[in-house]
Amino acid sequence: MNIKDLIGTFNIVGSNQDAEENNYKGTLTLAVDTNDRITAKWFINNEQVQKGTGFFRDNILVINFNYEGENDEIFKGVVVYRCITKDLLDGFWSEKHGDPLYLGTERCFRSTEVLN
Repeated sequence: MNIKDLIGTFNIVGSNQDAEENNYKGTLTLAVDTNDRITAKWFINNEQVQKGTGFFRDNILVINFNYEGENDEIFKGVVVYRCITKDLLDGFWSEKHGDPLYLGTERCFRSTEVLN
């Protein structure tokens, strides 16, 4: 598998970095920039946009991400995905100010939706 195999849109399901394991759904769109680095954009629960950049090696994808929260506060974190196939990513993530006792989780399935 190579980095360009990951380009596209994925449906995601995940759980937050907390004791309640609050679940979420959304989409993740991956692209490659001119330096063969990953660019990522998440759209979570039809309301929150997160963006990130990262790199790929040995079927492992690592992305540093950030988003704007309440009161214009910027949150930052890192997600690590094991690329099981080009259509299935299994990951875990942590935010800088998240609960250090927990990791968030995320599973990504390539979107097969066809637009007319």
